[in-house]
Amino acid sequence: MTESKTDAKVNSILNPNLTARNYEFNSEQTEVLINLNKKMSIASIFILTLLVTACGNGGEKEASTGANGASSKDVKKVIVGTGSDFEQVAFLDKDGKLTGYDVEVIREIDRRLEEYEFEFQTFDFSNILLSLEAGKIDLAAHLFEKNPEREQKFYFNQEPYAYWRNKIIVASSNNDPIKSLDDLKGKKVLIGPTSAQAQILENYNKDHNDAIKIVYQQDDANDEVQQVSSGRVDATLGADFLLPIKDPQGKLKTVGDALNEGHIQYVFRKDDPESKKLADAVDQTIKELKADGTLKKLSEEWLGLDFSK
Repeated sequence: MTESKTDAKVNSILNPNLTARNYEFNSEQTEVLINLNKKMSIASIFILTLLVTACGNGGEKEASTGANGASSKDVKKVIVGTGSDFEQVAFLDKDGKLTGYDVEVIREIDRRLEEYEFEFQTFDFSNILLSLEAGKIDLAAHLFEKNPEREQKFYFNQEPYAYWRNKIIVASSNNDPIKSLDDLKGKKVLIGPTSAQAQILENYNKDHNDAIKIVYQQDDANDEVQQVSSGRVDATLGADFLLPIKDPQGKLKTVGDALNEGHIQYVFRKDDPESKKLADAVDQTIKELKADGTLKKLSEEWLGLDFSK
């Protein structure tokens, strides 16, 4: 088809790389071209606006104002320190995804607190609280039990998200009459360093001239079942609900009465106004999770029973 003068002029405007041609236009043709150029500019701006808006909505938190009034620019990042080898609590699944009771509770809290965005960092258990103390993380989540020793250094939120009872654990074949810490005098007891159970033994030894031979696990080995069942050590201490998780084959058993009842809470930096504000928000959310049954469901899913009350 033969190209008209107007078509050629339009093409030269749309594609400046085309060979320039000299055409003359009357006033009506010129006005057509000007209007066409304006419409194209408006359309281009509209398309660009749509693209920017779409990209802006791609984040995890909404860019618009949330139900509680927090906009994206107000969202504060919270670094959560946890482990990665505590089966059913904080561990990597077969696809390499971090999951477990502690992890999924935090994720549910994250979904409900629009003003915060939680991000996980994993550590060896013995380094989690050290990282909190050093300011590398904002919150520690690894079934930490609140006790006086930890309260001297850290701040705990008020609402527990799990409860447990610490008991003495021995080999299933062990028939020694072990019922209390007094019965462990002179025996080797395996325990994780910096754990709440370690503090139970350490406090006992302070008052009893180091009567119990404490054996500390190396590098967070989590090898209680092998060590105790093989007779390398005589016993360990642990939460009652964790035994079926760590020892599904039943090589170990609990004996005696509960040594104490632990309240499991999150750990924050002490004397820090922002940490206190975060802890208060977490407390309110945990109450909501208890009230609507979400915490009970997560506990049953990951720990086998409801340990949320």
